[in-house]
Amino acid sequence: MLALVERFQGQVFGLCYRMLGSREDAEDAVQETFVRVLKNLAKWDHERDFEPWLFAIAGNRCRTALASRRRRPTSQAFIEPVPDHRPDTMPAKHLAEEVALGLEQLRADYRQAFVLFHQHELSYEQIANAMSRPLGTVKTWIHRARLELIRFLQQREVIEDSSYAVRKV
Repeated sequence: MLALVERFQGQVFGLCYRMLGSREDAEDAVQETFVRVLKNLAKWDHERDFEPWLFAIAGNRCRTALASRRRRPTSQAFIEPVPDHRPDTMPAKHLAEEVALGLEQLRADYRQAFVLFHQHELSYEQIANAMSRPLGTVKTWIHRARLELIRFLQQREVIEDSSYAVRKV
């Protein structure tokens, strides 16, 4: 089991962090994912790929965390964060931060499909199996995630409106 965790921990953490947007929540979800995998490893169908099954479990843990987060009252910070007034010298870092903010705005299932496709490079079929959804639904979710992410980046003036043709829905 340790070898399994070492091999996939980074990928699972990446998915969880993208979905949850919080390092602590992602670490909790990763731990819960591997506990579930250990408990259910005997039930895994060896005819199917392991990674989509693992990512499906991780995605489910993240969706559960997001649902419980919505039910929790928000707490007020006692200390105001000190703003960082240093100039942004790395446009790529800025774009990555904006994309991460945009991903947080997406529906959880759109975000999971998008991250599995673009970050983990799974095929549409593997994502459909991992998420237990029809292939057409997964393709639609990824397409909609792209459109919403582009709109978000346009609204934040990270990319120009004319750079990407996005039709109004």
